[in-house]
Amino acid sequence: QVQLVESGGGSVQAGGSLRLSCAASGYILSRSSRCTGWFRQAPGKERERVAVFYNRGSDVYYADSVKGRFTISKDNAENTLYLQMNSLNSEDTAVYYCAATQPMCGGFPQNSNFPFWGQGTQVSVSS
Repeated sequence: QVQLVESGGGSVQAGGSLRLSCAASGYILSRSSRCTGWFRQAPGKERERVAVFYNRGSDVYYADSVKGRFTISKDNAENTLYLQMNSLNSEDTAVYYCAATQPMCGGFPQNSNFPFWGQGTQVSVSS
């Protein structure tokens, strides 16, 4: 049973940093062929892909709005996915979710191909 549990959200002033964590259970991140990554949803907006390991985890996607500011990474020993967020601004305010696909995720999956989701963690950035 795949489970994803996020933590690390909070309130921060513009220009600040946060690191989100996603503890995975039910599969091993370092040996998995799943695609896994971070999404966010702001009030009144659709869920947006932020940073994703795809193509069986060998490539990384970043949304244009976060390139150069956010970094996705894995800690194999902790079986945890991270999202380091720097230079935050008010447009980054959202609930952040981690998600994973089924195994053998080749290519670039659509959002609908992620059946496993965490409960979300709130990030609020004040200007």
